[in-house]
Amino acid sequence: MSKEYETVIGLEVHVELNTKTKIFCGCSTAFGGAPNTHTCPVCSGMPGSLPVLNKEVLRKAISVGLATNCDITRNSKFDRKNYFYPDNPQNYQISQLYYPICRNGGVEIETKDGKKTVRIHEIHMEEDAGKLVHDPYNETSYVDFNRSGVPLIEIVSEPDMRSADEVIAYLEALRETIQYLGASDCKLNEGSMRADVNLSLREKGTEEFGTRTETKNLNSFRAIRRAIENETARQIDLLEDGKTVTQETRRWDDNKEYSYPMRSKEDAQDYRYFPDPDLVPIIVSDEMIAEIKKSQPEFRNEKKERYKAEFGLPDYDIDQITSEKRLTEIFEDGVLEGADPKKLSNWLMGETMRLMKETGKDPNFSADNLVKLIRLNESKEINNAVAKEVFEKVFAEDIDPEAYVKENNLSTKADEGLLAEVIKKAIEANPKAVADYKAGKKKAVGAMVGFVMKEMKGKCDPGTANQMICNELDKM
Repeated sequence: MSKEYETVIGLEVHVELNTKTKIFCGCSTAFGGAPNTHTCPVCSGMPGSLPVLNKEVLRKAISVGLATNCDITRNSKFDRKNYFYPDNPQNYQISQLYYPICRNGGVEIETKDGKKTVRIHEIHMEEDAGKLVHDPYNETSYVDFNRSGVPLIEIVSEPDMRSADEVIAYLEALRETIQYLGASDCKLNEGSMRADVNLSLREKGTEEFGTRTETKNLNSFRAIRRAIENETARQIDLLEDGKTVTQETRRWDDNKEYSYPMRSKEDAQDYRYFPDPDLVPIIVSDEMIAEIKKSQPEFRNEKKERYKAEFGLPDYDIDQITSEKRLTEIFEDGVLEGADPKKLSNWLMGETMRLMKETGKDPNFSADNLVKLIRLNESKEINNAVAKEVFEKVFAEDIDPEAYVKENNLSTKADEGLLAEVIKKAIEANPKAVADYKAGKKKAVGAMVGFVMKEMKGKCDPGTANQMICNELDKM
């Protein structure tokens, strides 16, 4: 009879902070750019260059620590983590081992068994490495140091999670908090949020941890879920066969749905840490913490309560709108411009979220242009179909909908004489629908409305056409 196992999971989550410049130099942190153009002697590891801490990195790290209920280390410092790899220009990484900036925090998540707190062991600041670009045709690898020196915080959890569902809930809670803070966009597909999964198994009812593995290269929630399920099954098979699990780092291939070993898992002593001699200690004052606390934003749970009280929106609407910080900004700006909260909510939950899903892009249009579109639709200047068509342009290019409707002759306020002629034509062309309507089948008017819309090339409000047709039929 096979044993019952419990999965034990801890995460190391790397988040790129969205400062304009790197952690120890003035180079740009902008995503993209030609290879090796966002570099200088400091971030490319030239001998004799000296790092200087970007104060904004410290502020953002502390703000994340406060939002995740951490203690802030008042006397902190940086250490050198020594390892040799082609994308690491100095052959060491500046990080924090002994005195991380934040410690002993926690994030509350919802599980199938109710609320649970996932403890945070520490949050430390460090610099990112460069990037290797592999050319499969000539079997050559190129190094791009644009990312080298981009500021990171690493959020190290305790091994408190027991399933992929709990891991995803924890990551979503972290992402939501950090996005609301404005500290990072947390885009997994661009690498600004990355998670390494430390996973082990133990027999249910036992306290001792099993041998853990670390799985890397996880750039989506879907990949994280599949990697956890795959590694759990792999370790169970090993244990059931009487074999041992090797402590190692594994790389996940989402296309093949398989992980393979990269290297044996290192311990801290393997990196030969020592205090960085070029950086002075960090002293965090009470005044600085108080100032950062004061500048913390309204978080999701607070917004949900306020939206319920102020706008009377349904719980579902509130939950959807507050799921993305940018949606709350558009919503609140739109309400300030006098738009109806429920109508704004419908556009954000419907067409906006649809296009976000289809394009993979964030909603970067202005609330002003969404409000203009809603008013054009309310006044029947444009019908629903045209409004959705125009909104796609608003979403993609943030165009002015009033100007766009005018330039493209999309107004549905057609000449009443022309519309009356088309309605007369529709009645004459659909004798069966007329007879059905007269016989009490009111839905038969739909065939005539469709005829009118086709003849008017969509530049007509279907509700108005419906009413005018019914009026004419009722006279017959």
